[in-house]
Amino acid sequence: MNLLYQRMMEAADPAQVEGLMRFFKCGRGQYGEGDIFLGIKVPVTRSVVKDCWQSTTFDDLETGIASPYHEIRLATLLTLVQIYTHAKKDTALQQRCVEFYLDHLERVNNWDLVDLSCYELLGRWLLERDHTLLYDMARDGKTLWEKRIGMVTTMWFIRHGELDDTYAIADIYLQQSEPLHDLLQKAGGWLLREAGKCDPERLKAWLTPRCSTMPRTMLRYAIEKFTPEERRIFLNM
Repeated sequence: MNLLYQRMMEAADPAQVEGLMRFFKCGRGQYGEGDIFLGIKVPVTRSVVKDCWQSTTFDDLETGIASPYHEIRLATLLTLVQIYTHAKKDTALQQRCVEFYLDHLERVNNWDLVDLSCYELLGRWLLERDHTLLYDMARDGKTLWEKRIGMVTTMWFIRHGELDDTYAIADIYLQQSEPLHDLLQKAGGWLLREAGKCDPERLKAWLTPRCSTMPRTMLRYAIEKFTPEERRIFLNM
C-alpha cells in the first residue's frame, strides 16, 4: 500500500482548491495551466511526509511523481528530500535520489516544487562536485522550471559561503536573448539578495555596472535589504 498517496488523498480539502489554483496561476495561458489541486496546504503536506517518508519506497515515489495532483507531487519531492537527508553517508542512496529527481524534472513544474526540492537535493549533492549542470540548466533548460532550478540550487552553496555560482548564473540570466520571465527575475533577485547577506559590498559592486540594464523586478528583489537611500541610488542609476 502506498501510504503517502493514501494519506494525501485523505487530506484533500475541496474548499481550498479554487484559491490554490488562482495562487499558482493555473488559468488559461498562465504558467501553471493544466495543473490540478486537492486543496492541501504545505504544512499539512509536510506533516503527512513526516509520518510516511520512512515507509515510502522508490516504487511509491514513481507513483507519486506521476500524479496529476500538485500536492502529491510536492509530497513526493519532500519525501525524496527526507530520504536523501537521512541517507547521511550512504552515497549510493543519495545518488539514487538525485538521479530520480533529474529523471523526473518534467514533473517538477511549478515554483514551489522547484524551490522546496532543488537545493536540498542537487545543492547538497553538487556542493563538492562539478557545477556545470546548473549552468547548463540556467542557460539551456528545456523549461522555465529547469532554468529556475539552475539558480535556486545555488542557495545551498550560499549557505556554505560559496557565492561565485550565484553571480555567474545571474549573468547567464542577463545574457538571455529573450525577455527574462518574471519567475526567473524573482529567482535571480532573491538569490542575489541571499548572496548579499554574506557579502553586501560584493553585491553592490556586482550590481553597479549592471543595474541600469537588468530587469526591474530582478533588481528590486536583489536590493530589498539595502537601506532606503541605497535602494533609491540603484533604482535611479
